[in-house]
Amino acid sequence: MSSEHIQTQVDGSILRITIHRPEKKNALTGAMYTALTEALKWLDADDALRVGFITGTEDCFTSGNDLADFLSTPPSSQDSPVMRFLAQLPQQKKPLVAAVNGAAVGVGTTLLLHCDLVYAAPLAKFQMPFTNLGLCPEAGSSLLLPMTMGYQRAAELLMLGEPFTAAQAHAYGLVNQVFEGDYQAQAFARARSLAAQPPQSIRLTKALLKRTQHTLLSETMAEEGANFIRMLGEPAAREAMSAFMQKRKPDFSNLT
Repeated sequence: MSSEHIQTQVDGSILRITIHRPEKKNALTGAMYTALTEALKWLDADDALRVGFITGTEDCFTSGNDLADFLSTPPSSQDSPVMRFLAQLPQQKKPLVAAVNGAAVGVGTTLLLHCDLVYAAPLAKFQMPFTNLGLCPEAGSSLLLPMTMGYQRAAELLMLGEPFTAAQAHAYGLVNQVFEGDYQAQAFARARSLAAQPPQSIRLTKALLKRTQHTLLSETMAEEGANFIRMLGEPAAREAMSAFMQKRKPDFSNLT
């Protein structure tokens, strides 16, 4: 089931999912979102699999959307590849473990909110630059971030869109632990420990932990998605993305 840029490997009862497009800092295209969604569905459907493990290349998780691909085929409905991937994340019944290093930008950070265990290397750098691009939060982050770290921290990260470190992510509760050395191997060891637990107990515990947020999360993600799609066609996003492509600073001074 592996594709060129989304590699999958079964290791015992663990499905390893690797974002592998190092020449583009693992930037995600529509085809990659589709492959990620298929991998997650496979994880839940295969009785032999107990845990999903998602990572990037050794020095980069993902720099977020491939902007050229994103601009050529922007999401226009909830049925677009990125929206289908985001919708799949909160539906996962089996646990997901993430190992992060280098850039984790945009969806590279927000998808971690749907993982059950998240581990990072010291040089991991997180960022959610949605407002910088004239857009709004996605993946339920406007709900899950305040629940995880409190309103003020979430507001600072989402409104200013500035990068933050692995140490900050750990202090804020986004990351379970920061691993020195081979962070992927150490995170995978945690996935093995999880896979050794009674599978029904793990699935039920995950369901119970997420029970109270289920309905509200669905409503939040639907509202975020509708606004995100609408804002893609508005002046702020057009200016931000044009500036990015032209390698200049965007000018929002005339916007209201």
